[in-house]
Amino acid sequence: MLFDPKKLLLIAGPCSLENARVCRAVAAELVALGHRRRELQIVFKGSYDKANRTSGRGARGTGIEPGLDLLAMVRRDFGLPVLTDVHETAQVPAAAAVCDVLQIPAFLCRQTDLLLAAAATGRVVNVKKGQFLSPSEMTFVVAKLKQGGANEIWQTERGTTFGYHNLVVDMRGFVVMRA
Repeated sequence: MLFDPKKLLLIAGPCSLENARVCRAVAAELVALGHRRRELQIVFKGSYDKANRTSGRGARGTGIEPGLDLLAMVRRDFGLPVLTDVHETAQVPAAAAVCDVLQIPAFLCRQTDLLLAAAATGRVVNVKKGQFLSPSEMTFVVAKLKQGGANEIWQTERGTTFGYHNLVVDMRGFVVMRA
């Protein structure tokens, strides 16, 4: 395993990558936190493209090449593992060349080709559970990743849609997803 399962995993960062100044400031704080809290395994998270914005006019990020350059800088200069979202199979090779963890967004968690492409890289794959899936349905997502050759698979619980604009996390789902 790339990451220590005995440590509490903290995925943190600016969410949408902006510029080197912001990335450096956030990374420096995360490194300092890691020195104070040794029980943490910290992963820097930044997205080069927030392709799933509600509004088409919303800011989406730096784009793939500048964004991956920023993530490579954080990894190189601060020694932090880095994570980014991938939305299309064509993005996977470039992201895998830089990132320790490839993240599959919740709305794309059942996309077989994307899962298989991420799995084939040998990188850790973090799948965010879609709000439309039950925890037990994540077994099919994990099976696809294993079929594609993934060795280390993380699952992130995003909750379940309860009406409109309301996500509820049923803590019993963690046990189901771990099985």
